[in-house]
Amino acid sequence: MAYRLKNRWHDSGMNDLSAKTMDECAGALAYIVWRLAKENANNLYVEFYQFKSHGQLIVVICEYLAFEIQMADRVAYDLFDTDEERQEFIVALASSCAEHVQDNAQDFLGKGDYKTGFINTLNQRSNEYAEYKFTEDGPSYSFTRHLGAMIQKVMGDEEVNKWVINQVMEIDAPDIYKIIKKSMINLLDF
Repeated sequence: MAYRLKNRWHDSGMNDLSAKTMDECAGALAYIVWRLAKENANNLYVEFYQFKSHGQLIVVICEYLAFEIQMADRVAYDLFDTDEERQEFIVALASSCAEHVQDNAQDFLGKGDYKTGFINTLNQRSNEYAEYKFTEDGPSYSFTRHLGAMIQKVMGDEEVNKWVINQVMEIDAPDIYKIIKKSMINLLDF
């Protein structure tokens, strides 16, 4: 599925990275990965996989976000000069994504603390994804399979959802890395 995402700064005569703060760059990428996660979850719906509730939809989006933040962290490893810069960027990205989760979950589910649940999921997935290989070509098969398995677990293995892991691995996940890498290079002006 093709996504149209704006991933460049508007030309305001200040296009160098020094004109943009780390938080601004992370916030822009957070918006991109939020849209990407939402579009991928919507793609599951379009392909006739069944969501039982809005809560289940939010959890699927959070799984995509955790995967996408891992992609961004791996790309950032090659783009930033120091681990401190990379860490600052990823923390800002995760924080901005948590804000998107909070705002959107409240719209669907009502008042509550959705940020904490997302951060807990992100921390757990970070430890899990750390076990999988990642090359300059992107995530390994086992890396993307883990995403598929997590979404399968959320969706359930009822007859209508039993092939969701294939959808995630073969159709949704392959483009995520490319979009994130291109977006980061454009936003960070490398």
